[in-house]
Amino acid sequence: MRSCDAIVIGAGHNGLAAAVLLQQAGLSTVCLESKRYAGGMASTVELFDGYKFEIAGSLQFPTSATVSRELGLDVLPTIDMDVMSVSLRGVGDDPVVYYTDLMRLMTHLNEVHGTEVVNGMAGLMAWSQAPARALGRFDAGRPPKTLDEMYACAADEFERSSITDLLFGSVTDVLDRYLPDKDKHGALRGMLAFLAVNTTYRGPATPGSAAALAFGLAVPDENAVLMKKPRGGIGALTAHLQDLFTSAGGELRLRTKVTEIRVAGGRVMGVRTEDGSTLDAPFVVSCVAPDLTLTHLVPPGAVAAEVRERFSRVDHRGSYVQMHFALDGAPEFAAPYELLNDPAMQAAIGLFSMPEELQQQWEDCRRGIVPADPAIAFQIPSAQDPDLAPAGKHSASAFSLWFPIESPHADYARLKAEMGQRVIDKITRLAPNFARLISKHTTFTPRHMGIMFGAPEGDYCHGLIHPEQMGPNRPGPNGYADQPLGVEGLYLGSAGCHGGPGITFIPGYNAAHAVLADN
Repeated sequence: MRSCDAIVIGAGHNGLAAAVLLQQAGLSTVCLESKRYAGGMASTVELFDGYKFEIAGSLQFPTSATVSRELGLDVLPTIDMDVMSVSLRGVGDDPVVYYTDLMRLMTHLNEVHGTEVVNGMAGLMAWSQAPARALGRFDAGRPPKTLDEMYACAADEFERSSITDLLFGSVTDVLDRYLPDKDKHGALRGMLAFLAVNTTYRGPATPGSAAALAFGLAVPDENAVLMKKPRGGIGALTAHLQDLFTSAGGELRLRTKVTEIRVAGGRVMGVRTEDGSTLDAPFVVSCVAPDLTLTHLVPPGAVAAEVRERFSRVDHRGSYVQMHFALDGAPEFAAPYELLNDPAMQAAIGLFSMPEELQQQWEDCRRGIVPADPAIAFQIPSAQDPDLAPAGKHSASAFSLWFPIESPHADYARLKAEMGQRVIDKITRLAPNFARLISKHTTFTPRHMGIMFGAPEGDYCHGLIHPEQMGPNRPGPNGYADQPLGVEGLYLGSAGCHGGPGITFIPGYNAAHAVLADN
């Protein structure tokens, strides 16, 4: 039996953030990770010889400037990108190019897509501001707001109605208001719908889906930093945190699965690992999904039955495939999409469906039907970061909705192969040489992501962005605002906590500061 001051369970981005802050504050900290490498879903992994992939996350989300500064994230090298992404429907439409320079973006939207789009996007940005404040999107070190506090964020009736949209509205409700032309605004509507519903198990016309749109659209203020693309892939962020932790004297143990958080007399005593050994500590930060922490790691009698039951109701239904490709060369996009042959345009290419199509595809997937024309977020990160692939070759990835997760187990392999092929076919329609360039590829479903990263049901959010799982209904370090854990020394710090999801580091930051406040 060994002892330390603090134990962090999980060495993903939130776990490493918490471990760094605790160790730097003088607490002897051990970080335990069940997998063979640190970083979790914020990792850059060599899946094939010489080909490296961002295994799940690919961007540092807009986050608190305080968090970024305390963790030293603001000094890491990033890729200087002129274009963040390109969106199109793939039906001969004019692509929407998201230039990182705001004036260039506005000029492009005005000249190519019309003043209605400029005005519509301005309206959407205005709509998103009050919901972002209500959700505490960029807050660090603060608890989630109650419903009354959320509405108190509104300065006028327009902002109150925006918060009501957040809680009860749909993505389609909001898009129809600001970008009503379904043909002319098709690529934009498709991108925004995809941005929202990929963190839900709801179609864009389903009530409650607007919460995810508000979360995704949140515009950073002076207290936040913009979205960034790290050089070396998203794993550069967690590699940096790992270095900070170990150089400060912290101990990282890989392939060490925690099977129990030991509790006695209402307080944490430490943990037990899979090999039966124990480690003592007065503080334990769990960066495993909150519901798994309370229902699998904490002994049943250690928390009140009503607390355990509330955590057991979290919705985790991930419905997607993620594919990674080793390519023997660069895809060549055919007319009218030749502009995509510019490497500057290849960081993120959205091949999107209309919101109405996405809704139907979601409804179909619930009946076991693979989308005939799936919406795809496609990336060729090696186009701007060549170290991610061998010389002259490329690493590419695709993320697509909706995979039929409610289908019988016997159909799973067939559906996976079917959907993977449809993703390849759709990309090949736009880049005719794409299929021929593939030397190796792999397809991950929610089931794979659950096994690889402990993401329950493949839910990389650790709690989907449904309004009933946000705000006061998303736990903080000590549990729900109106229902604390009741276990002294236990803290929650995963993406399923307030401040998440996404690669924001805020949940881990909040958990560490809660420990330090109680120390």
